[in-house]
Amino acid sequence: MQHGPAVRRRKLGAELRALRAETGLTSGEAARLLGWHQSKVSRIETGTSGVKPADVARLLDAYGVEDPELRDLLVVLAGSEGNGGHHWWHAYRGVLPPTYRDFISLESQASGMRTLETSVVPGLLQTPEYARAVTQAAVDGLEDGKLDALVEVRLARQDVLRSNPPLELSAVLDEAVLRREVGGPEVMARQLERLREAATLPQVRLQVLPFAAGAHIGVTGPFVIFSFPNTTDLDVVVLDHLTSSLYLERKEDLQAYSEAFNALQIHALSPEDSLDYIAVIGDGA
Repeated sequence: MQHGPAVRRRKLGAELRALRAETGLTSGEAARLLGWHQSKVSRIETGTSGVKPADVARLLDAYGVEDPELRDLLVVLAGSEGNGGHHWWHAYRGVLPPTYRDFISLESQASGMRTLETSVVPGLLQTPEYARAVTQAAVDGLEDGKLDALVEVRLARQDVLRSNPPLELSAVLDEAVLRREVGGPEVMARQLERLREAATLPQVRLQVLPFAAGAHIGVTGPFVIFSFPNTTDLDVVVLDHLTSSLYLERKEDLQAYSEAFNALQIHALSPEDSLDYIAVIGDGA
């Protein structure tokens, strides 16, 4: 298991190595084209050192990569540091821990997101009031200014569902997510209504895993699987903890979590029945 930045370096390096191989260039030949030492290319491809977005762009030029989506994705994988503050979350660097910035940068470039939630509503579907209550509970003693900023970030992240093309979100929610009264009855009622609205969007697939389903493979905890356009080699599983996030990149891990998510979807209510279930819980709140 690796932390986000290390995973990003390794995935970026592997993709750049594959692109170089497609051109028939050796690492030494690529280095000479750019006026670099061969060791620099090797360090980039093995993920042992970071790489500036500008250097990624130069490598892509050398390899004849013109696909704008792939170029943007690989530049983002170079890291959110040192790229001129191009992304919106740079305005919040003072309050966002590096692992959170890393998560947002991956989320912003992903084409798909599969998530199991066992405690709270996914951040991309939270109302402002719910987001504030969750953030306040998660970070004890947070001053109002930083709390406001973190809530703004949570809401700004939701733009990925309205982008063109939008992020494809598949979420399985344990019933506990719907029953836990976060922020009080009124906040929870609005949040359940928000879930019903989101479930009607074509890019959102929402399913409820009811208590009646009993024990299931997701009882070990929530997880997120990010999928990216153009290549599955960049897909990654994220396990969120109190003070950090762990990123799983091995194909075996990705396969295991993908199979687990598929199993959860089978045991969960259908999207249509989930809508009805949420409505019943909302009416009883």
